[in-house]
Amino acid sequence: MKIQYKKKRLNHALIFGTLWLIISILGIFFKEKPSWTDYSFLVISLLYLTTYFYEKTNQYLTITNGTISVNQPFGKRVKLSDIKRIKKFAGDYILITDKTTLKINTQMIRKNSLLELDKELEKLDLKGN
Repeated sequence: MKIQYKKKRLNHALIFGTLWLIISILGIFFKEKPSWTDYSFLVISLLYLTTYFYEKTNQYLTITNGTISVNQPFGKRVKLSDIKRIKKFAGDYILITDKTTLKINTQMIRKNSLLELDKELEKLDLKGN
């Protein structure tokens, strides 16, 4: 099961990536002598567009085979059976195990995906603080 990012987050990355791409193309191809900033705008646009496609494809969280993992470079992975405590603080979920903690930012999650996440966490039958 994939827990999805909000559409607003994905759309912002796509819009900013497209805008930076347009600015860089205008600077590179329509100036007599493009400056280094025109090329840096191209790099910025590629970073935004790469972020958009990565997040669109992988989404925020994945819950499979008894594990929950954050789909980011160097993201954490926690077995659901190892979770000892679920702490809710400032709208975030903090999943606590003996070895590690996993913080889930609920403001980046779509409402229907947040409901699915709540159902999965309720299955663990742990008391939150």
